[in-house]
Amino acid sequence: MKLNELDIVQAAEGLKKGEFSSVDLTQVCLEVIKKLNPEINAFITITEDLALNQAKESDARRKMGNSRGILDGIPVAIKDNIAVKDYPTTAASKILENYITVEDAFVIKKLKEAGAVILGKTNLDEFACGGSTETSYFETTKNPIDHSRVPGGSSGGSAAAVAADMCIYAIGSDTGGSIRQPASYCGIVGLKPTYGAVSRNGLFAMASSLDQIGPLTKTVEDAFIVLKELAKYDEKDSTSNKKGEETIQKIVDLKGVKGLKVGILKQGKVANVQAGIKNDLEKAVQKLKAAGAQVTELNLPILDYALAVYYILMPVEVSSNLGRYDGIKYGYSVALLRDATEGQASSKETVARNLEEVYFKTRAEGFGDEVKRRIMLGAYASSAGYFDQYYLKAQKVRAIIKKEIDDAFKKFDCLLLPTTPTTAFKISEKTKDPIMMYLEDIFTVPANIAGIPGISVPFGKEGNLPFGIQVLGPEFGEEKLLNVAKALEEADG
Repeated sequence: MKLNELDIVQAAEGLKKGEFSSVDLTQVCLEVIKKLNPEINAFITITEDLALNQAKESDARRKMGNSRGILDGIPVAIKDNIAVKDYPTTAASKILENYITVEDAFVIKKLKEAGAVILGKTNLDEFACGGSTETSYFETTKNPIDHSRVPGGSSGGSAAAVAADMCIYAIGSDTGGSIRQPASYCGIVGLKPTYGAVSRNGLFAMASSLDQIGPLTKTVEDAFIVLKELAKYDEKDSTSNKKGEETIQKIVDLKGVKGLKVGILKQGKVANVQAGIKNDLEKAVQKLKAAGAQVTELNLPILDYALAVYYILMPVEVSSNLGRYDGIKYGYSVALLRDATEGQASSKETVARNLEEVYFKTRAEGFGDEVKRRIMLGAYASSAGYFDQYYLKAQKVRAIIKKEIDDAFKKFDCLLLPTTPTTAFKISEKTKDPIMMYLEDIFTVPANIAGIPGISVPFGKEGNLPFGIQVLGPEFGEEKLLNVAKALEEADG
């Protein structure tokens, strides 16, 4: 097995035994990135100097007997909407094309403290608005398994980097399935923690009440390892919850599913799911039963409303969060032509004659079509005369959805359902019909609406295309969720 193909546990063991150095591991990953990235386009920025310096520091610590733990010296890729100090954070948008971050995100600080080696920043849908990584200003990322297909989104670059063995693991963000959906399409593990378990400080916000940072990895064990490093309380994030650190840090190991109660959606709820996924969902049920879990069908009719609620609440928050990009404080800006005596602008230069024009032209040129669509939808849904009709009503339904999901977890330890209704679709197949694209989120958005953890585990293939089975757990119920996910992984293997 090549070094870049190792998972975290294998790489850490090799480093511990002295079979190779962190520099060796990092150099192999960088070579693979340089070879594959021109075609796959998983990375926007490659931080080679940073990575090699961090790898050398890790090797020096290990030589002195001062290793910082299992992630010390292990190469990681970071989604490019998470701040890494002194390097670009573009959110895959023209409006932040040349923006250099002045401070690390909280999760980056934790990874650096753990000795991680940062290889670069990965591609995504612009400002995480999309489910295919086709809306990026830096062009589309391709699925490593089939280059004619999407890797999913919005964390498509991170998922593709892990699936193509460009890195050992990656970090992404999940607003409505943006970690789990690409993990399913690329055949890897993707974990969205409970809302508040991982700090959002330094994440370029899309929808603040829904966003959550999490790992994309090659195994469930790796996801567990990374989660423990990320799940730390952050007093600078008002949504950070001490309970996340308390519950997750208490997890010692994964113990299996014997005696756990697992609920699975009734067949009618997955009627439109691709045949291979539906068949393997039943296989997953049988495997869990064989491992000692109690699996029972459940009916949650309120889930039928989750997607509609999501696509009201999310655009409103997008519209609010992206209001800061106005061409004045930072990022892309059109030129302001003060008066004719100061010289004529070149024919290629966009100019504005007053402050209002700066705002309008900067945003018109700086944002892509999908981002503009969501800003306009959000502005409409939250405007006078429509606020009560759309946004307020959606918030009330969100509260009902959360209550019914929480009630379901009084009967079940975990819920089992598909991650996506289909395998990865072809590039450009759904770009002309946003509604078809949005429907790919149907099984993932409930976790974000309710703030609960979810994980996608690879569990089968339709032809050569992988897909995942999704496990949802109760709020701060990551231990039960990971135990079920591990059982599914072992059954698939």
